[in-house]
Amino acid sequence: MSKLNRSEARIRRHKHVRKYVNGTSARPRLNVFRSLAEIYAQVIDDEQGITLASASSVDHELREKVSGMKKTEQAREVGRLVAERAKSKGITQVVFDRGGFKYIGRVKALADAAREAGLDF
Repeated sequence: MSKLNRSEARIRRHKHVRKYVNGTSARPRLNVFRSLAEIYAQVIDDEQGITLASASSVDHELREKVSGMKKTEQAREVGRLVAERAKSKGITQVVFDRGGFKYIGRVKALADAAREAGLDF
């Protein structure tokens, strides 16, 4: 058996998480993806297969604001923005999908900021 590299191992963990975490119309899934430099968040309805709201650190609205910030601070801004966009579409409850990443650092900062901005999970 060959050793998995980091991204393959994360994808494998994410598949295990996705067995149990599923977004519905009533309670969509808040998915988080982080690369080495950026962080992305989407609110997804898996039943219809559509993205209801999204935000990222490369977003036009946030691009200038987050430049010069630490990556954890950028994640907080992304979490706040995705929560605002979801709430504007009438979404208040979501299921959190950490995407196979550990719930520390930037992933936790994004989740905490989304909760503070009014998302319930």
